[in-house]
Amino acid sequence: MSAPLLRFIRLPVADYLAALERFAATWTWSRLAVLVVCALFSWWVYVPLHELAHELGNVLGGGPVAPLDLDPIYGAALLQRVFPFIRVGSDYAGQLRDFDRSSDLRYLLIDFLPFVGTIVLGVPMLRAAAGSSWRGARQAALFGASLPVAFAPFISLTGDYYEMGSILVSRAAATLTPGFDVTRWRSDDLFKLAGSLFGNDGTGTASDAAGLTLSFAVGLALALLTYAAGDACARIVLARGADHTAAQPEQ
Repeated sequence: MSAPLLRFIRLPVADYLAALERFAATWTWSRLAVLVVCALFSWWVYVPLHELAHELGNVLGGGPVAPLDLDPIYGAALLQRVFPFIRVGSDYAGQLRDFDRSSDLRYLLIDFLPFVGTIVLGVPMLRAAAGSSWRGARQAALFGASLPVAFAPFISLTGDYYEMGSILVSRAAATLTPGFDVTRWRSDDLFKLAGSLFGNDGTGTASDAAGLTLSFAVGLALALLTYAAGDACARIVLARGADHTAAQPEQ
């Protein structure tokens, strides 16, 4: 495996370990508490924004507003007053339901749009937490807050990213095999789909197993590409920050 490819694959782990090393160098129980609280709070804020971004992708793609289920713990009842399309209660943290899937491009936009946050916020925050500008409790807070956003693509490997992979793979399969049902491998829940295909009453075949596996692999590649885009954004943001600091006159 070539060095650039290996670096590409290891990049998320390297960034996490760099920030963790800086945190661990002077950690205290109080700073650990700050990290955990900020990570949980970041997750609580990120989830409804993530789900709303799915709806935004749907509308930007030309689809009609679809119902959005949201778990009550994320403030669904309050958000419903502002966004009437929200439904309180979900089998997941949140889920956009019954949207128009007739366009693959719209479908991909719906799945991907929430992860723009990973590119422009999550990865730059994580990279900053590994730098020398943030210390003590501020570094712990930034590190904790960055984690749910920076690693959202990998948290979603069996959800949104599997679904993106399955859209691409199933469309390719339909091109090669006319009449193939493109919906067969598509789902935002890989485990649920696998259970329905290969459970006691399932009709799964070896081709289905290959399709699901390939869809997951493509989704993983897309997640790594998303993180790499965040890496590029972080380099630009942090370089500008360093230039701005260097330009400040000495007191």
